[in-house]
Amino acid sequence: MIAIIDCGVGNLFSVKNAFDYLAIESVITNDPAIIKRAERIILPGVGAFSKGMELLKQSGLQEVILDQVKTKPLLGICLGMQFLFDSSTEFGISKGLGLIPGVVKEIPTDLKLPHMGYNQLLLQVKHPLLNNIQEQDNVYFVHSYMAFTDPKYVLAYCDYDCQIPAIVYHGKNVYGTQFHPEKSGETGLTLLKNFVEIKGEVL
Repeated sequence: MIAIIDCGVGNLFSVKNAFDYLAIESVITNDPAIIKRAERIILPGVGAFSKGMELLKQSGLQEVILDQVKTKPLLGICLGMQFLFDSSTEFGISKGLGLIPGVVKEIPTDLKLPHMGYNQLLLQVKHPLLNNIQEQDNVYFVHSYMAFTDPKYVLAYCDYDCQIPAIVYHGKNVYGTQFHPEKSGETGLTLLKNFVEIKGEVL
């Protein structure tokens, strides 16, 4: 069973609809007991980093996530991916979950922000999360901030006047997509299916 965490900032039902389409059991929840019973965790998010992290802390879900990711895979989506990093500069400095080293900052471009719409994936390494996903497959983005991190944590980039980490990871339990897989057609569904099949590790 997949726990889709409801911390008040996620596009939850479209994520659940994607898993329903794949015939994979999932539940939208903010109940720590249900999250602890789940085999995997999805952390969706839209909106501002500081507000989202505040809600995670107030709800007690931050501690639950940090505990559970020691034994099971976690996938952050969009803002949820940004939460995985050390901090963000959006509306001042805010601390993240610290699961991947790096800082979230505004995309350094003169192009229109937010970066919105379909863009191509530029794959960097082979990984089970990328099974049956092809170089230059299109996925759907909506964001104005990006992660600045070591390339060793990046599975794929996209190009928007600069290289933006599109898929990130750390170890076998921590994953994130800057794009919305639930809005990215067959490529997004393939990634979600791959995530469900990934074998995590006990840290």
